[in-house]
Amino acid sequence: MKQLGLKAFSVLLFAGGAWLAVGGAWLVRLGGSWYYLLAGLVTIGAAVLLWRRRRVGLWVYLALLAGTVVWALAEVGLDFWQLVPRLGLPLALSIYLLTPWVRRAFIEAQGPGIRLHAHTRRAYAASILIVVGTLFVLALGWREGRVVTGAGTPPVRALGTGGARHAGTDWSAYGANESGTRYSTAAEITPGNVQRLEVAWQYRTGDLPGAHPGNESAYMFEATPIKIGETLYVCTPRDIVVALDADTGKEKWRHDPKVDVTGVKMAVCRGVAYHEARGAVVDCPRRILVATIDARMIALDAASGARCQSFGQNGEISLRYGLGEVTPGFQYVTSPASIVGDAAIVGGFVLDGVATHEPSGVVRAFDAITGRQLWAWDAARPAGKGPLAPGEIYPRGSPNAWTLFSADAKLGLVYIPTGNATPDYYGAQRPEAFDRYSSSVVALDAATGELRWSFQTVHHDLWDYDVGSQPVLVDLPIGGETVPALIQPTKQGEVFLLDRRDGRPLAAVEERAAPKGDVPGERYSPTQPVSVGMPSFAPPRLTEADMWGGTQLDQLLCRIEFRKRRYEGRFTPPSVTPTIEYPGNFGVMDWGSVAVDEERRLMIVNASYMPMLNRLVPRAEAEKMQAGGSGHGFLNVMPQFGTPYAAEFGPFLSPVGFPCKAPPWGKLAAVDLDARKIVWERPLGTTRDHAPLGIAVPGVFSLGGAAVTRGGVIFIAATIDNYLRAFDITSGRELWKGRLPAGGQASTMTYVSERTGRQYVVIAAGGHQFMGTTIGDYVVAFALPEGHSGKP
Repeated sequence: MKQLGLKAFSVLLFAGGAWLAVGGAWLVRLGGSWYYLLAGLVTIGAAVLLWRRRRVGLWVYLALLAGTVVWALAEVGLDFWQLVPRLGLPLALSIYLLTPWVRRAFIEAQGPGIRLHAHTRRAYAASILIVVGTLFVLALGWREGRVVTGAGTPPVRALGTGGARHAGTDWSAYGANESGTRYSTAAEITPGNVQRLEVAWQYRTGDLPGAHPGNESAYMFEATPIKIGETLYVCTPRDIVVALDADTGKEKWRHDPKVDVTGVKMAVCRGVAYHEARGAVVDCPRRILVATIDARMIALDAASGARCQSFGQNGEISLRYGLGEVTPGFQYVTSPASIVGDAAIVGGFVLDGVATHEPSGVVRAFDAITGRQLWAWDAARPAGKGPLAPGEIYPRGSPNAWTLFSADAKLGLVYIPTGNATPDYYGAQRPEAFDRYSSSVVALDAATGELRWSFQTVHHDLWDYDVGSQPVLVDLPIGGETVPALIQPTKQGEVFLLDRRDGRPLAAVEERAAPKGDVPGERYSPTQPVSVGMPSFAPPRLTEADMWGGTQLDQLLCRIEFRKRRYEGRFTPPSVTPTIEYPGNFGVMDWGSVAVDEERRLMIVNASYMPMLNRLVPRAEAEKMQAGGSGHGFLNVMPQFGTPYAAEFGPFLSPVGFPCKAPPWGKLAAVDLDARKIVWERPLGTTRDHAPLGIAVPGVFSLGGAAVTRGGVIFIAATIDNYLRAFDITSGRELWKGRLPAGGQASTMTYVSERTGRQYVVIAAGGHQFMGTTIGDYVVAFALPEGHSGKP
């Protein structure tokens, strides 16, 4: 029986060796590592010897393990999670070969009464040392991986000296304020007492997948509540607006706009806007504005939830005016309006990758009291051209502005992050005006819509590197004066620091050479802008050694795929030759943007890293693929009608669904805005809720943003595990984490109750279907126990 078990093991080992040898030969042919071919041949040899019950097969395989340790250390050093797929399977097989029942199988093969020779016992001892040494290497890697990089104390700056531009403890807009800093002067919760946080209240919206029969939209609860007075206002993915008591979470009122979700691929509402009239109005002196996924803007009385009859017709206006024919689901609004005076300024989401002739990406301002359109700006139709003529529509296919805007009321400017013109991965047909303002931050006069300045972050964007992050407005001491600055995070990982008065870079920007593509008729920018004066979160170029997997077997396939594809860094142009896009279109930084401690002048960044695969598919081939249902494996086909090519696009995963890029896939970092240096960085989140057996690989993809407080605490959920976390802003040390009932793919907010003085931290926990996180409908508030003084 023992010999039968050894033979079965030999067969499995032979199969694994054949996999490594054949795949390794392919990898060598592609210019890759020789290790897998050599390891495969040695494994086959060991398997044959073990089949014959030759003990030398054991020594051969243990020698392979020793060689693998040396190779792994040379390739990735003491990176534990990189060592695991290289060493895990060989180590496990080696341990099995040293078990007593395998040893007895060898003895039985030699005949009864045979004793081990001294040299055999020494060989066994050496084998055990090899295994123990491998375990020791993994233990060292584990220890190294638990260190916070660069952890230290940033320069201490006095608090309470007027350093914060935004006083008060409300959270009056999506990003805490119209500057988008995500900063609160709340200070009851500190690094000394945050461990005592507990759930203060929990509210369920009732808006869940399946709650609306016939609606198959992907569900994404990305909302950040706002807090005005003693009330929180939050919207659900289907634009139901709910008002909650700030201390208890009890519902005060609820408004369901009964949205038409026909054709809508992503049901999402990131937040609502608040407007307070400065003079006498007919009704609703304090109102909530919500822009919907069926392209309406609705005004609600902040006190009662009733529709404001002074606004449009029955409290709503259409956002489809001037867009011409709109295919259901091709254009709608997912982000709240930016409020500047009496103007509510809003953009719109245009469905990615479908066609050249999609609706305009026009940005419009409406009177927050009457709903009357004040102005409109489009990349190809500036506001100075005035109202549309009868029958005229805004230019189709222009760059859209789907994300959060920021505003400076003193300067009278609103800052618009723009996307690229449709579709994403082919741009030969784009007009020059579209290229001029795509993937940019554009400053418009809030009163007239006139262009004041623009700054482009990607030239002729062919990667869907649209600017998804809200611009963050801060005042910084530069050259002996306080300068009004704008921080623009980007998907490609650059952080641009601009003077928000005129768009002039405050930190050096260089134009650097970019690779040229090979698609006939396409244009390619010879250079791309790089922010060399600010810390960059752009990832280093991928190498074959960065490829990952659960074991050597699927890691080998990732290496082969890497070598098969064209890859020349983050601006590798799309091609009919398969390519790798890294960082991908989800970006290093997306709509969660960054948070800034206005007094300590620290910028908090949650960055994500996930390579994508791309291929331009000639139209005839694309039609066959679409007739068959979809792309290959984890890839989807984006039709890009109106161009010669579709795009086959998706995450770079192994056949078993593991990322092909090694962890970490996400991190949290702090940047000193005065010194313009990274103070500390650390992995953010784990794979606990996604990996087999709950294995917690640190550093995961995040979608959402942080909140920072005067108390010195960073609060962030956003990751693919169901936790809200608190970090010490000065050191990056994780102080606390609270379990959430569903995924927290939203931005955190915090406020202080006017009635009790109690500080609350609130997160929408509803999950994200595209990210595969737990779905729910929760709004969860955490606070210190009632009666707590705020002292540790």
